Amino acid sequence: MTVGPGAASTRAALEAAWARSDAIFSLVAGDALLARPIALRQPFLFYVGHLPAFAWNHLGRGVLGRPSFAPSLDALFERGIDPPDDGEAPREDPAGWPPLREVLAYRDRVREEVRAFPSTPAVEEVLPMVLEHELMHHETLLYMVQALPAERKLRPAWLPPPRPFPAGAGAGAPLAVRVPAGQALLGAPRDGAFRWDNEHPELRVPVDAFTIDATPVTNRQMEAFVEAGGYRRRDLWSDDAWAWLSRRGDPAPPTWRTGPAGRTVKALLEEIPFERAAGWPASVTQCEAAAYARWAGGRLPTEAELHRAAFGTPSGALREHPWGDEPPAPRHGNLGFVSWNPVPVGSHPAGASAWGVEELVGNGWEWTSTEFGPFPGFRPLARYPGYSADFFDGRHVVLLGASWATDRRLVRRSFRNWFQVHYGYVFSKFRCVRPA
Repeated sequence: MTVGPGAASTRAALEAAWARSDAIFSLVAGDALLARPIALRQPFLFYVGHLPAFAWNHLGRGVLGRPSFAPSLDALFERGIDPPDDGEAPREDPAGWPPLREVLAYRDRVREEVRAFPSTPAVEEVLPMVLEHELMHHETLLYMVQALPAERKLRPAWLPPPRPFPAGAGAGAPLAVRVPAGQALLGAPRDGAFRWDNEHPELRVPVDAFTIDATPVTNRQMEAFVEAGGYRRRDLWSDDAWAWLSRRGDPAPPTWRTGPAGRTVKALLEEIPFERAAGWPASVTQCEAAAYARWAGGRLPTEAELHRAAFGTPSGALREHPWGDEPPAPRHGNLGFVSWNPVPVGSHPAGASAWGVEELVGNGWEWTSTEFGPFPGFRPLARYPGYSADFFDGRHVVLLGASWATDRRLVRRSFRNWFQVHYGYVFSKFRCVRPA
C-alpha cells in the first residue's frame, strides 16, 4: 500500500491514498467508530467524513464553484479540533453523528466527483494539497488506532506483525558527533512546486558548533531516567511541564504500561514486552524529552541545529536528504509504511548524514526546542489561510524528520510538523545536543 513519489500522476496517487485510508479504517472495529481514544481528537467517524469533505470543499466548491449536494455534511466535517492539551476536551453526544452508511455514501460521492473533475490549471494546483492532507491524516488516524483498547481493534491479513528483533537490539549508548559552526538553510523557495505555507520562504540561519547524539534516545535509556527518579526531580522540569506532570500523575512515558506480566510498550495493535522494544526510540512528549535532556547534561536541538546536522556537509554543500539527493528508499530509514511499528535505532546506517548522524528521518518525528512560527516573509495559503497561522500560538513546537507512518511524498527537507508540548500520541523520538 505504498503511495510513493513514483506514482504516475497526482490523481493516481490520490486513488492509492484513498485505498490506504480505507485500509486504516479497517483496523477499527465497527462499534468503535464513535470512540475517541484521544480526547483531543474527534471520533473515527469524523475522519471518515473529514477526508472527503476537505477534497470537496477545496476542489468542488472552492475551485470549481459547484453547488453542494450535502451542505450539512460539508460543514460538519470541514474542520477538526486541536484544543489546549491542558484544558478540558470538548464533549459531544455520540448520537448526534450521522449514521455510517450516510457518511460512506458522502465519501463515495465525493470520490466520484473528484475523479470526474476537469484537469484545469486551478484543479491541478489544488490536487497536491488534497493529496498531502489525506496522507498526513493517515498518521493522525494511526495515532488514534494505537491509543484504542486492543479489544476494539482488528488485525487484517494484510498487516504484517511487528518485526522480530533480538532483545537489546539498538539499546547501546549513543555516540556524540561534533557538527562545526556553519549555516542551516530552512524553508524552500516559491518555485511553483506545492509546499505548505510554513515551508516558505528560504531562510539562512547561522549555527554555532555543537555535539549531537548520533542516534535517538531509546526506551532503554529512558528507563535509566525513570529508575533514577527523573520524574520526581523538580529541577529537571519547567514550571509548565511540572504542572502537566502533576496532573497526569504517571511517572513513565505515555506508551509504557506496567502490569502483572511486567513492563510493556504500546505498538500499533498490541503491547510489546519491554525487552523487545528496549531499542525502539523513546516516544515521549516534548516536555519529557526536555527533562531527560537536562538530566543527561544536554538539551533538545533547535530546528536550525537539526537541519544543520541532517542536511549540511563539511564542504558547505546542502543535501536534499541526510544521506544525499537519492529519493527515500527502505534502506534509508523506517518510513513510508515499510514497517508498521518502530524498529531498533541504528537499524539504517545508510541513512546517516554527512556528519555521521543517523536516523534523522524515519522511525519517529524528532522533537526540537523551537516554537512553531512563521519564517520572515511568510504568506498564508490563499486557499487554506488557517493551515499554519492558526497554530502560531506559542503552544506548539516544531518536529522534523518522519515516522514509520509518514508517506514518502512528505519526506522533504523543508517539511515541518508541529504539536503541543504535552502531546504524547505522536510517533516521536528525540536526541540531545551539547556544547561542541
